[in-house]
Amino acid sequence: MIHFIGGNQIKLLRSGAEYFPALALAIEHAKHEIYLQTYIFQADVIGLRIGNALIQAAQRGVLVNVLMDGFGSQDLAKDYVQTLRLAGVQLLFYRPQLSPWSLKKNRLQRLHGKVVVIDSTIAFVGGINIIDDYNVPTQKPNNIPPRIDYAVRIEGNLLPTILANVHHLWRRMAWAHLLSVKRLTHKPSAEPSLLATSMGIKAAFVLRDNVLHRHDIEAAYLAAIYTAKSEIIIANAYFLPGRKFRKALLDAAKRGVAIKLLLQGRMAYSLMFATHAFYSGFLRNGIEIYEYRKSFMHSKVAVIDSYWATVGSSNIDPFSLLLAREANVVVQDAAFATTLRADILASIQVGAFYISPQQWIKGNLIKRTSLWLAYGLVRLFLGLIGQSNE
Repeated sequence: MIHFIGGNQIKLLRSGAEYFPALALAIEHAKHEIYLQTYIFQADVIGLRIGNALIQAAQRGVLVNVLMDGFGSQDLAKDYVQTLRLAGVQLLFYRPQLSPWSLKKNRLQRLHGKVVVIDSTIAFVGGINIIDDYNVPTQKPNNIPPRIDYAVRIEGNLLPTILANVHHLWRRMAWAHLLSVKRLTHKPSAEPSLLATSMGIKAAFVLRDNVLHRHDIEAAYLAAIYTAKSEIIIANAYFLPGRKFRKALLDAAKRGVAIKLLLQGRMAYSLMFATHAFYSGFLRNGIEIYEYRKSFMHSKVAVIDSYWATVGSSNIDPFSLLLAREANVVVQDAAFATTLRADILASIQVGAFYISPQQWIKGNLIKRTSLWLAYGLVRLFLGLIGQSNE
């Protein structure tokens, strides 16, 4: 059950252009502690900027704890890791062992959430890694516009929930690395800035882990889709929904809900073609599909009925929903939802290609068959690692 908490100030941050200045400023003003979780930390111009801010914070006595994923950040130079540690940054890797010979699901579970908490008073949650927006797959800088992504800056009553989660994961990783928890943790003197619940935004911090919260993010989406009355807009980079999710969207379309899907149009990975296997069924039922092709889209956001919205790190695919550790914020607020909705629609207007139902459904039969074969490969892979057939 999702627990919404009132009394929050939540600001939408569009891509790195808005996120990284806000993050750097918060780090520069940190007085007690910083917790940063990320999937990718790249030592490019952005990574060095954030890294320098973390180093300066550590040198002025702030406790700085950084947790990176062992796969997503495996290319981070060891020399730079050592630079951060020598400067006082406590840095750990989530599941650093990457055996290429194992298909066990434990090996494939990754830290995909992007969460930062500073002085127990400010949090950032979203889908943005510590990497330059122009640093994109298979493209040289400046050849295409920067990638699209989102995060939120949070103050208020939701902070204790987010803080408890980052504290718990950090302690767990510290013990796993046989490090002193006492040395790595700190009780801040700052207290979260609480607001009267009637004064702020209602929001929930929704996790996906491998123990108690395996389906929470998917359940949050489904609950909102089941009750949607007028409109569903989803912008998701890797969209390969399971049977329940597909049925929920189709049922919503049949009862008259207008549905728009903004999906990634640039194929970064070959298995992304499996996404196309569902196009025909969606299009036949009036669901509009747009592919963003102007640049790379990394978004994991949605707006329903201009009131319910979510921003986070979870794609709608089996790997995010079943394997990765994810974090989303779900917001119930008309002003916030309207702002996010307008931004998604602007992306559709200026950078997306409309998938025509007539052209797609009348398309090449061999191509459509190959798409289902790609989907079959994904299902086979999930079967090999023991995941459900949902």
